[in-house]
Amino acid sequence: MPCALALSPHLDDAVFSAGGTLAHLAASGWGVTMATVFTASVAHPKDFALACQLDKGLPAEADYMALRRDEDRAAAHHLGIDEPVHLPFREAPHRGYGSPPELFGALRPDDRIELNLADAFETLLRVLRPDLILAPQAVGGHVDHVHVVRAIRAARPSAPVLWWRDYPYTVRHAEPQEPLRHTFAHLPGLEIRFGSQSEARKAAACAAYTTQIGFQFGGAAALAEKLREEGAVERFRLDGHLAVALPPDA
Repeated sequence: MPCALALSPHLDDAVFSAGGTLAHLAASGWGVTMATVFTASVAHPKDFALACQLDKGLPAEADYMALRRDEDRAAAHHLGIDEPVHLPFREAPHRGYGSPPELFGALRPDDRIELNLADAFETLLRVLRPDLILAPQAVGGHVDHVHVVRAIRAARPSAPVLWWRDYPYTVRHAEPQEPLRHTFAHLPGLEIRFGSQSEARKAAACAAYTTQIGFQFGGAAALAEKLREEGAVERFRLDGHLAVALPPDA
């Protein structure tokens, strides 16, 4: 059975950007694992990190990341994929990034997290031995996404990579930031189309991230409308040779 590994910066990125493809692969007999990088709980968050929790309507004493990890497990169930893997790294607001502009600006010189990420990815790749990796292009420019791309490349995976277009950053601006555009511009584009069942699984999985959809989309109804506008297609850049054929469009 072929195996796919999705490397998601945050607890929702892989589902928002490639959930239909993940469901389509699983329905076609692939083993599919979704590993999310920045999932560590941090006790007693402060300042901007706390604000990022409060603006989701959660009290200061809530374990925000524990709630999000539970949402991620529910999303994986909706997609029909394996139990997700949660890596123990802290999100950017807990690493010194102190405002929304900083989250989408330059990497802090004292933020060396990608060295640890590369080691973790090498271990994960050695254990799972995926035939295919799915990962972000860092469209939008979030520093956590940029670190993930750089760390994957540093880990030098032998499997081909489908680099996804990071949603919803792709639709927030007509010309979103693409700080790593030069990394992907030479790679061939690939569209994966999926059927109504995988489309419905993706919609249910996206809706499982209840702490996020109000902030990201304005509510469940707006999320559903945005997904309908996207249609049953996801777009990637292909890096490497596909030794195992992808399942046909459904």
